[in-house]
Amino acid sequence: MKILIICSKNSGKIAPFIVEQVEALMKSGLICDYYTIEGKGLKGYLKNRSSFVKKISEFQPDLIHAHYGLSGLLANTQRKIPVVTTYHGSDINLQSIYFLSRINMFLSAYNIFVSQKNIDKSNQKRNFALIPCGVDTDFFFPMEKSIVRKYFGLKTNEKVVLFAGAFSNRVKNGELAQQAVAMLTNVRLLELKGYNRSEVALLMNAVDICLMTSHTEGSPQFIKEAMASNCPVVSVPVGDVPEVIDGLEGCFLSNYDAIELSKKIKLALDFGKKTKGRERILELSLDAKMIAEMISNVYKLVLFKSKN
Repeated sequence: MKILIICSKNSGKIAPFIVEQVEALMKSGLICDYYTIEGKGLKGYLKNRSSFVKKISEFQPDLIHAHYGLSGLLANTQRKIPVVTTYHGSDINLQSIYFLSRINMFLSAYNIFVSQKNIDKSNQKRNFALIPCGVDTDFFFPMEKSIVRKYFGLKTNEKVVLFAGAFSNRVKNGELAQQAVAMLTNVRLLELKGYNRSEVALLMNAVDICLMTSHTEGSPQFIKEAMASNCPVVSVPVGDVPEVIDGLEGCFLSNYDAIELSKKIKLALDFGKKTKGRERILELSLDAKMIAEMISNVYKLVLFKSKN
């Protein structure tokens, strides 16, 4: 089965969670290739149509898998090859894009949502599935904190909180994280910026907790990767985080109040040990290999329907 993956490359690279999903699909035996989009907004995406059609002619895919609603709209400008679209959150939660995503849901042969909240908001009634992005548990796994701290030059006894992105990314709401950590004594807040994937895996074992304060998310990889590393988590109730960490010792939910968030960060720091987040990831079938199998089954269903 040949799958053409269509997604944005506006940041200069393909989003890691898409790359890792495609790698898992290829390990399962599928043949995958990319068509990447450079251009912003609906007009920017549609300007890619001629080169996209050329890519289809060259690769001859059985199916096209689009990531995000705008990519799906471009994919659906042709009607010969069935399109599966995955919606990751911003394409559902941002009102300016949501209308276009709704059009794409109608055009796509099948729609995949990464969180139940996004399904509820989309009001989709047929041809859809809930399939979060999986975590590569061979890549993100628990390590000895004292060893990985030396790599980053972190002191053994300092309290370190890893923030889920760059402070400059407004969606990530770094201001709230900074306000909450400022209320604590001798706690260092690191922004997740300028690290490669290998360093991120190490960093999640070097810090004391991982912190998310985003305004919107779908099914954030940051949280699941932290869990796979058995790192304590503090998060606002965004995306599917409440369901994923529910009842997990060492992981805490907070509202968007800085004082409340500060208290939950202190609780996580006081927890002071590894969680059992990795077990939860496996229990919820969020391992990348399991997710790849679920997506492959969607592909088979779509192709079966298209031929009958």
